Amino acid sequence: MQNRLINKKVIVTGASSGIGKELVWHIARCGGIPIMLARSIEQLNNQRQMLKQSFGIIGYVYQVDLQNNEERERTIEQILKEHEQIHGLINNAGAGIFEFVKDTKQEDIDRMFQLNLFALIHLTKRFLLHFSYYQSGHIVNVASQAGKIATPKSAVYASTKHAVLGFTNALRLEVKKEGISVTAVNLGPVRTNFFTAADPDGIYQKNVGRLMLEPDDVAQKIIRHLFTNKREINLPSWMEIGSKLYHIFPRTAERLLKRQFNKK
Repeated sequence: MQNRLINKKVIVTGASSGIGKELVWHIARCGGIPIMLARSIEQLNNQRQMLKQSFGIIGYVYQVDLQNNEERERTIEQILKEHEQIHGLINNAGAGIFEFVKDTKQEDIDRMFQLNLFALIHLTKRFLLHFSYYQSGHIVNVASQAGKIATPKSAVYASTKHAVLGFTNALRLEVKKEGISVTAVNLGPVRTNFFTAADPDGIYQKNVGRLMLEPDDVAQKIIRHLFTNKREINLPSWMEIGSKLYHIFPRTAERLLKRQFNKK
């Protein structure tokens, strides 16, 4: 694994905390060069310093609000100008709000689509041209098990992730002959600050606390398959089995799993 990452430059969005922070750490540990994107420049700079002290790796940081179209485009242009070759893109940034559709504010709907989907597509499209030029690269899109099984109070969030999965699967076929790998990462609940906004009352976290994935474990699994032809990473594995059964027997699954589906 380490040989695959040595001196490879990998962009990570949402790099200041949670899964993104752990991804950056493991990229550097394996000899890769992380290019970190997030809103908090202070956290990014602190992380950059820690990576230098721990691994002697000089990472790069870019402060950007990915929900802002113009700011996002400027950052993309800056990265392409400052780096001769980018080797990987991990679209990790995302947000969610767990509410019934009738209670969800329009601005929250717009925010979820802007960050989870539109920013991801924009970044992918722009760097895809770069990867095509070099006939190599790896795009990793962090989706969700919610994109496979939608549950009450996650209709909007699930729809963004369902779209990410559709986009990722089609893209993989489009670039198959260009030396570019495309991987979808479908996760169950992960113990990160994602739930600060998604579940401010803590109800869902309390109900599924013992089932939550740890961000470090998720990051290690992703890095293990970076620069390979892995099609999908599904965690936890039992949830992926459940999603397959759901698609075969949806009505039965909804009846049998009614209690589990309503933990939010």
